[in-house]
Amino acid sequence: MNQKYNILAIINPISGGGKKEDLSSHIMDAVGGDIFNVSIAETMYSGHAYELAKQAIDKNYYAVIAVGGDGTINEVASALVNSDVALGIVPKGSGNGLARHIGIPMNTDNALNVINENIIESYDYCTVNDRPFFCTCGVGFDAVVSEKFAESKKRGPITYLKSTVAEFFKYQSESYKIILNDTSFTEKAFVIACCNASQYGNNAYIAPNASMQDGLLDITMIHPFSAPESPFIGLLLFTKHIDIDTNIKSLRTSKVIIEREHEGVMHIDGEPINMGKRLEIECHPKGLKIFTPKNPHQWQPVIPPISIADSFRDFVNGIRHELNI
Repeated sequence: MNQKYNILAIINPISGGGKKEDLSSHIMDAVGGDIFNVSIAETMYSGHAYELAKQAIDKNYYAVIAVGGDGTINEVASALVNSDVALGIVPKGSGNGLARHIGIPMNTDNALNVINENIIESYDYCTVNDRPFFCTCGVGFDAVVSEKFAESKKRGPITYLKSTVAEFFKYQSESYKIILNDTSFTEKAFVIACCNASQYGNNAYIAPNASMQDGLLDITMIHPFSAPESPFIGLLLFTKHIDIDTNIKSLRTSKVIIEREHEGVMHIDGEPINMGKRLEIECHPKGLKIFTPKNPHQWQPVIPPISIADSFRDFVNGIRHELNI
């Protein structure tokens, strides 16, 4: 009889706001067969997923499945980096940016089937001041929104949208010093997003060309813009073409330093974290093993053709010219 591989599934019972009462038994029934022996644990406090994943490493587990949103996945993956223990993802969060980038299905049964396929690839991870992240981190407006979202009693995309709209008209862009190798420059930015993966979540592509297997960060800087421009930028964000907007500056590098005037909140994989004035951000190649679908699901927007995007860009620039913005 062949020996089975031990897998720990870590469930965040409050991620995404959905009901998860029967999820444990569902995972036990769906994963395994002749290959895996699955055990279940539920998180009880912030940081608990990290602790449970570390224990799985000590027990020589084959893999750990993170069942939750990007915050839960961050905790589990942070424990697994530079180890031989693979990460499985069952997306149950509000945005699910990392799962969407890799092509893991949003449907629970299909996501669990990715584990059963047992195809594992190595991916990059990144750090900001030595703290790991896997999808995106950033400063500016999106960090403020993540803080307000975290304070809300309700979860889900509607709550996130409400937080975004409420903060938009109050937010003041800041100036940042960007240091790349031996050069530096200052940018006034609405958002600076440092991306390992291509999207925030919910198919909002902040770095459409980002790869998690190239050893590089994709940095997207959104310069300040006026309220009339916001729908255009939003449309480009959700059609994988934000990088063609004239308000956007894109960079690609293995390491960057961002200096700001005041310490304060930033987001790390969507979770608000207080950090200092100096942020050292670095990509670490192929440091995390992840179960990867045989046929990744790649979402395509309704308006993807580049000719339409070019026409839309020309329309936006015409409006800007007319409005003198």
